[in-house]
Amino acid sequence: MRIFKDFEGLSEVKNPVVTIGTFDGVHLGHQKIIQRLNDSAKEINGESVLLTFYPHPRMVLYPDSHGLQLIQTQAEKMDKLRRMGLQNVVVIPFTMEFSRLSALEFVRDILVNKMFVKRLVIGYDHQFGKNREGSLEFLKSVCDTYSFEVEEISAEEIDDIDISSTKIRTAILEGNVELANAYLGEPYEISGNVIGGEKLGALIGFPTANLEVDSEMKLLPKRGVYAVHVILEDEEYDGMMNIGVRPTINDKQDLSIEINIFDFDEDIYDQYLTVQLLSKVREENQFASVDELKAQITKDEKFIRDYFRTTL
Repeated sequence: MRIFKDFEGLSEVKNPVVTIGTFDGVHLGHQKIIQRLNDSAKEINGESVLLTFYPHPRMVLYPDSHGLQLIQTQAEKMDKLRRMGLQNVVVIPFTMEFSRLSALEFVRDILVNKMFVKRLVIGYDHQFGKNREGSLEFLKSVCDTYSFEVEEISAEEIDDIDISSTKIRTAILEGNVELANAYLGEPYEISGNVIGGEKLGALIGFPTANLEVDSEMKLLPKRGVYAVHVILEDEEYDGMMNIGVRPTINDKQDLSIEINIFDFDEDIYDQYLTVQLLSKVREENQFASVDELKAQITKDEKFIRDYFRTTL
């Protein structure tokens, strides 16, 4: 998959078949659109192209109140798009100036003159351009003038999978990662570098890798203990993760992400981890003593090891 950070080099893309969107999460609904895009490109001996934006438009349009938390970092999104078989991604810097383009200017100046679009695959309810004035009807009215085709994804096709990024965010914030994973078609992931911690986990017999997440915009799940898979240098391990403020041993409110990797004893400071969330085991609790905490973590480990033996 080729990634373009501007419009240079797009003339090399053969018969571009384009769709547009932020595609946060690349969930099953998005995947259906990408599959349609890939199939449509094959029909005209062309290449599939996703036009997307960075930063997220809401961050630019509402800088003080967007409240946005992203299901995926940019790197996670690109990785998943690659795995979906998409051939090209064009990442356009979203600015206030860009947001003021009319629908006609967007079609003429961007899609036609810079991206050389041959076919545009678009949802029945997609809107674009200044004041969201662009629509499917508008595209159909100008496509002959600018010599490209418009392929509609109907309401029946899109609504057949009742999924939205909002529903996924809600599920994650509630700790319902099984539902989020069902919408995403794969486990929800958190990635980042392993950083030094206070080594309190090791003191009670459960050494942990402390994760520094890639982006402050990354959506984090509800506090608690989770069954996870850990990806380290293309190797996969079972483990358990606690996300929270560790109230039993810490009087601060700093959020930490700690992963205990089962049957693993290596120094992995500064290495990059990907954690796949599979199931929420319990809420984060405050215990009367460190011994009570250790007893509960021992129960958590047994429960999660049984989960891996019987569920996956």
